[in-house]
Amino acid sequence: MPKKANSIVKTRTFDLSITYDKYYQTPRMWVTGYDERGGTLPQSLIFDDISTEHARKTVTIETHPNLGLPTASIHPCRHAHVMKRIIKYMAESTGKEVRVDQYLVIFLKFISTVLPSIDYDHTMSLD
Repeated sequence: MPKKANSIVKTRTFDLSITYDKYYQTPRMWVTGYDERGGTLPQSLIFDDISTEHARKTVTIETHPNLGLPTASIHPCRHAHVMKRIIKYMAESTGKEVRVDQYLVIFLKFISTVLPSIDYDHTMSLD
């Protein structure tokens, strides 16, 4: 039996952008959310898809440096520290240094703890 058009479950979508934060010298993630009809999510609803541990603490609404629009930003103040710990752990556990080209994949995996409802593609092997 064919499904009716109104039985299709629609989901929120997100635009993610990464800029380089000169002050903290790390990548900085920006998140713009859209509702089921494609309208921009209000600031109050964007936090529904961010872990409660990070919402309104390390994730705040700020003006995107290139778009000039209010956008959720994952503050980079702890990124360098966390990334160094992850890379050190990986190097110790595998006996191999993490290559520069693997950094962004590791960064996105780290960011997925802040944005757990966003499905990332983890197909790249870090071997």
